[in-house]
Amino acid sequence: MSSSATPTALSIWWHASRPATLAASISPVVVGVGVAAHLGSVSWSRSLAALLVAVALQFGVNYANDYSDFRRGADTEDRVGPPRAAASGLVRPQVVLGAAVLSFAVAAAVGVWLCAVTAWWLLAVGAACIAAAWFYTGGPRPYGYRGLGELAVFLFFGEVATCGTVYVEIGRVGVLAPLAAILPGSLAAALLLVNNLRDLEGDRRAGKRTLAVILGPKHAFRVFLGLLGLALSVPLLIAIPGLEHFPVFLPWILVPALESPVRNAASKDPKLQVRALAQIGAVLAGSSLLLAAGIWAG
Repeated sequence: MSSSATPTALSIWWHASRPATLAASISPVVVGVGVAAHLGSVSWSRSLAALLVAVALQFGVNYANDYSDFRRGADTEDRVGPPRAAASGLVRPQVVLGAAVLSFAVAAAVGVWLCAVTAWWLLAVGAACIAAAWFYTGGPRPYGYRGLGELAVFLFFGEVATCGTVYVEIGRVGVLAPLAAILPGSLAAALLLVNNLRDLEGDRRAGKRTLAVILGPKHAFRVFLGLLGLALSVPLLIAIPGLEHFPVFLPWILVPALESPVRNAASKDPKLQVRALAQIGAVLAGSSLLLAAGIWAG
């Protein structure tokens, strides 16, 4: 490889943050703001704080995953996709670990402020979020190596983030928030599943038993389709309790945009599966924004 093609430290850090997955942290907060606006009012300072917490946790879990996977040998040179910070050799593993800790510290600091202006019991929720982020691939028994990653993503980047945003805005949750949270949670889990489909062979060799490794590519792809279907069902679920105005069905505008990522995810070509990651991330961001706008208008 020529020197001009050698990645810089800055580009390594950017890739290690996995920008294609950042929609997973931003989207549930956007949906939560839409629900809060429909049910009561919006505090933009609290919305911004909730967004900072979510994004900092996303950076933290990505850097922690980078560090832990490298230490366990799950990062290999034949991996297809953006380079990892530790595996690239340009960033020392302890520095990557420090970046993860710093990200978690930022999330904790902003979270404490949110607790101070809302309710202190939310500290327990924040602690659970940080613990889930670290033990995904860290600790002696990481649950990400036991096929539970998608479930955790659905819960924390769907239900917890959306309902938490609504609570810090209006002091209650209600029925609408957990129903709306299914859309970003399902698509975020689908995003992780595509990532694990791409890394299936390398994860299997490293002993990392993700859901894709446990089920195999055929059945894992069926789960992926099921997650997309679950996300698309959310407007109908929301309409049942009475929010029947047509704007809540705005996410269905993006149904045709799913054809390409579904085809790429089904491919045996890891490069096309990398492309599917970015496409699913875009659908996640777009559909969450449309759902939030539809709920707000409804």
